[in-house]
Amino acid sequence: MKAAFTMWKNTRMIILVAVCAAIYGAALIAFKTAIPLIPGITEVRVANIFPMVFSLLFGPAGAWGSAIGNLIGDIFGGTLGLGSIFGFIGNFLLGYLPYAMWITLKPIADGQREPAVGNWRSWVLYILIALISSAACGVVIAMWLEVLGLVPYSILASIITINDTFGSLIGGILFLAVYGVTKRQLGLIWWDVLEEQDIGKPVAGVIGAWLVTVGALVGWIIGSYVLTGQALIIGIICTVAIIVGSILM
Repeated sequence: MKAAFTMWKNTRMIILVAVCAAIYGAALIAFKTAIPLIPGITEVRVANIFPMVFSLLFGPAGAWGSAIGNLIGDIFGGTLGLGSIFGFIGNFLLGYLPYAMWITLKPIADGQREPAVGNWRSWVLYILIALISSAACGVVIAMWLEVLGLVPYSILASIITINDTFGSLIGGILFLAVYGVTKRQLGLIWWDVLEEQDIGKPVAGVIGAWLVTVGALVGWIIGSYVLTGQALIIGIICTVAIIVGSILM
């Protein structure tokens, strides 16, 4: 997680945070009331095509941009409240986990930062990370809103996971369209923008990736469909696993 903090001394990364936040926030506001799923809480989020794309292109700038953009969406969309606290964290994870897990989810990941867009293995990894990062976001947010007594965990965790997963998968089309331009013409791929010493090499990155994977999938599947009576306890345990795993990466 080192790069998520060292990036703040890089001017270009800060600008990318602002750009990502503006795009994501504007898209969230535009579709805020289009197809509500739980009024005042969540809706069909067309804007969720962006966080995974931002993550793979801009790394930690995509993570912060997704978190800040979601907060902007809450503020100007009329849904700002206590739930926005973990909405910020959940959307940070939605933009953080894809780039972090791309090199740490071994043996599925090959350890290379650059996606091989013509390789089927890269697309399997893309789909898996889309599901895992979406489930992690869903578990974290649903746990908090259950604590606040606003929405049952088992319902919200599934809605967010499915909603975000479909958005990320559709975002793959956008990624294909802009990857080459971002890397070769603009030179804004995150690992080219940041210095290597600012990126760092996580010692326990693989452990962290699998801790997030287990926490996200157990929290979603078991908490939503199997042990719904103990959903909050499961959600809390899995949220801790997700956050600890994220830090290790």
